[in-house]
Amino acid sequence: QSEGQSEARLEEALLQSQDAIKHLEAQRQDCQRELQASTRQHAEASAQLSAHRAKIEQINARRERINAEIDESRGQFRQEQEAMAESRQLLAAAIETMEIDSRRREDLLSARDRTRGTLDKARQKARHDKDGAHQIAMRHQSLQAQLNAMRESIERTDRQVAQLRERRDSLSVSLSESDNPLEELQTQLEEQLDLRLQAEGELGDARQQVADVDYQLREAEQQRAAIEHRSDTVRSELEQQRIGNESLQVQRETITKQLTESEHQVEDVLQTMPEGANEPEWQRSLEQMANRIARLGPINLAAIDEYDLQSERKNYLDTQNEDLATALETLESAIRKIDKETRNRFRDTFDKVNVGLQDLFPRVFGGGSAYLEMTGDDLLNTGISIMARPPGKKNSTIHLLSGGEKALTAIALVFSIFQLNPAPFCILDEVDAPLDDANTGRYVRLVKEMSEKVQFIFITHNKISMELADQLMGVTMHEPGVSRLVSVDVEEAAELAAS
Repeated sequence: QSEGQSEARLEEALLQSQDAIKHLEAQRQDCQRELQASTRQHAEASAQLSAHRAKIEQINARRERINAEIDESRGQFRQEQEAMAESRQLLAAAIETMEIDSRRREDLLSARDRTRGTLDKARQKARHDKDGAHQIAMRHQSLQAQLNAMRESIERTDRQVAQLRERRDSLSVSLSESDNPLEELQTQLEEQLDLRLQAEGELGDARQQVADVDYQLREAEQQRAAIEHRSDTVRSELEQQRIGNESLQVQRETITKQLTESEHQVEDVLQTMPEGANEPEWQRSLEQMANRIARLGPINLAAIDEYDLQSERKNYLDTQNEDLATALETLESAIRKIDKETRNRFRDTFDKVNVGLQDLFPRVFGGGSAYLEMTGDDLLNTGISIMARPPGKKNSTIHLLSGGEKALTAIALVFSIFQLNPAPFCILDEVDAPLDDANTGRYVRLVKEMSEKVQFIFITHNKISMELADQLMGVTMHEPGVSRLVSVDVEEAAELAAS
């Protein structure tokens, strides 16, 4: 009966243990879910932090690109300003050239008027000379007719003289052969001589008239040649005046077209012209300006439109830059605030953990000392070294300690963190493996002390650590390849064993 009661109590204890295991399994699952949730939150926070950092990097890169575009726009803006300055200089030079051309136009107009007056006088003189030449030609024709008449008269006289000579000879023959009296022949001879003298006188007069007519003809010819020479001279002058007039007309039309294209009025330009305008000096100045323009190379006629476009783009980029600068300043302010808060919290946490480590290390080791030390001055990027001095040893870093000393030092550090911010539970996986019995005892006592605030779940093969546990869950293998989980409530088992 006693054995049956024991079996019943053991069965009941086993059922309770199984219920406790189920309860612990449910708690473990809850803790696992909480751990997973915390892990997800940590991952999400890390992702958000990475996203913020990536966004900040993008903003910085974008700011750099915008700054580069702004610098490029400023360079283009300076180039456009220089081009505009050169264009203004060219415009001023063009206006000055237009003023010079306007004054030159006035001079040309005055010269044209003077040329027209000279041309009219030359035409009048040419008409007068033409009339004189016509009169001289008419007189020449008249004198030529008189000369021809005189020549015909001389020819007639010569024929009469020849006839008289023949008559004389005939009379002389007749006289020698005739029987007429001498007086009659003498009378006829005298008559014939008188006629001859009269004909010779007429012939001399005619010859004198012919000489006079020849002299007048020579004078008329000289006058005609002089008039033709003057006419050719006047005709050449008229042609030069005509060519000069046409050139002035072309220049006038060119200047008028230039003024029209530049949207200037001739009257306005004339009013702005100085009184002492000197065309040669202005022409030299125009040539110098043309040489300067040629050295400048081709002019960008679309510079003003490009300047307006670049100005609009610059204003847009300036606005974006201001927005980005504001956003960047806000982010930098937030980052500075976060960094400041992080530094403060890190410093506060570091100091508190350091105090906890300095308190727990002697309790774990049964003496000695340990403290935390920063490896750098920047709290955000610094590392942390653990300086430990176990009992009977020199102060050194954790790297120089043995495996058990490293484990105890790590336990002291973890527990000091748990004291600062206790978690719902803590899992320890064979932490006591490198410890001897004495150190395991100190480790167990520390876990026992902290179990009032933190629930410990630890895996161990050490009997001293197992004695600490309130619940034991063992894995056995009654059959090869088949594992069984056995759960034991140590307190109930002890009470059952005591009874």
